[in-house]
Amino acid sequence: MIPITSLAGQSVALFGLGGSGLSTARALAEGGALVNAWDDSPAARDKAAAEGIYLFDLREADWTGFSALVLAPGAPLTHPAPHWSAAKAIAAGVPVIGDIELFCRERALIAPGAPMVAITGTNGKSTTTALIAHILNEAGFDVQLGGNIGTPILDLEPPSPERVHVIECSSFQIDLAPSLDASVGILLNLTPDHLDRHGTMDNYASIKQRLVEAADFAIVGRDDDWSEAIFQYLKRAAHSVVGIASNRPHALASVCYESGRLRRAFALPALKTLEENLFDLARAPALRGAHNGQNAAAAFAACERLGLAHDEIGLGMRSFPGLAHRMEQIGRKGHVLFVNDSKATNADAAEKALLSFDDIFWIAGGKAKAGGIEPLKPLFGKVRKAYLIGEAAPAFAATLEGKVAYEQCGTLDVAVAAAARDAAESDADEAVVLLSPACASYDQFANFEKRGDAFREQAQALLDENAAQGALF
Repeated sequence: MIPITSLAGQSVALFGLGGSGLSTARALAEGGALVNAWDDSPAARDKAAAEGIYLFDLREADWTGFSALVLAPGAPLTHPAPHWSAAKAIAAGVPVIGDIELFCRERALIAPGAPMVAITGTNGKSTTTALIAHILNEAGFDVQLGGNIGTPILDLEPPSPERVHVIECSSFQIDLAPSLDASVGILLNLTPDHLDRHGTMDNYASIKQRLVEAADFAIVGRDDDWSEAIFQYLKRAAHSVVGIASNRPHALASVCYESGRLRRAFALPALKTLEENLFDLARAPALRGAHNGQNAAAAFAACERLGLAHDEIGLGMRSFPGLAHRMEQIGRKGHVLFVNDSKATNADAAEKALLSFDDIFWIAGGKAKAGGIEPLKPLFGKVRKAYLIGEAAPAFAATLEGKVAYEQCGTLDVAVAAAARDAAESDADEAVVLLSPACASYDQFANFEKRGDAFREQAQALLDENAAQGALF
């Protein structure tokens, strides 16, 4: 835990008692603040009360007595309208902040300039955050990983010059952290997202820009127009910035992904360039696919900035296990590889997995999203056979009819067994049993994690069974 001493002796309002809210309430109280906590959910309030957190209905509060409102990131700050607690705070002139802001204030107070890597972006930020933390950990650094991924930031160990905090930041969290000033700030990419909370794409992009603009050293994606504009703005402002790219292979001042490798181009006199090969991603099984090329480029640039040698970065990339449910490689037997991509809850997410493999035995289905798998038609040639589950199975079958062989399986366990059987009998050099459902899970599972866990257990049971038998399926 990080005791928040910057508000010691002051009265603080806190709204939102989920995981990060409870963490924040504990950290504030430990640091000596007088916490007045509330949540609209009676169940959340009961849980907080059981921990001894003081509850006070903020609707009845005199807001002039508060030094700050710490707002849960899930509660709107501006769009479509401020949350009622934020509206009351703003009317009283009370600053509205979040747990990332509290961390930054404490860092400035007890360990100014302590190493901090902050990562944001529309896609890929969890993988990039975990990858950077893994590389640093493998190189012997004292690493604290958290924020929007896993552990709430205030449940981590306190900032220290000898400790690196690697923090994933959502746009909601950045919006509540006006003094966020990372040592290394990373913006991976920008595509329309959360516009119901930010109003316009301009507002969304400006919030993301804050993270890299305030960082000592910025790493910015160049694969989309919005991020490229921020990169060029920082260059014009003479900010310390390096680009990352997966579709601009010869971009100067950038770490680029090209044909499975990370490369960097340097400008030389007489309009010549020199290219440096940095790392072959074929040596990192958990980083397959062009989308991971951008993640790996960002991680390489960040770890290099923190002083790691290229061979140290390469060792970390090679041993990176990947994230659960995101193209997670469960295991291999002979030529059959099992991959859990349960996080792919729509066609756009499933596309990344289909692009990353050939000879795919594809398990798909669940609660369909708008458009189904129609956008994936250009990739159907990579699929040997599809195994359909859940409510979406009939609609997916209609889309696949005449284009891809398929089997109506109904449930995941039936699909895993059928896909494993067919993959084992195939002549593919690498037959991939891929769960990438392109659907929500809640027709048969509580969430995508439960679905992925079930796939992992079923695949592992097949691997264990056949290891015992000494035969493949």
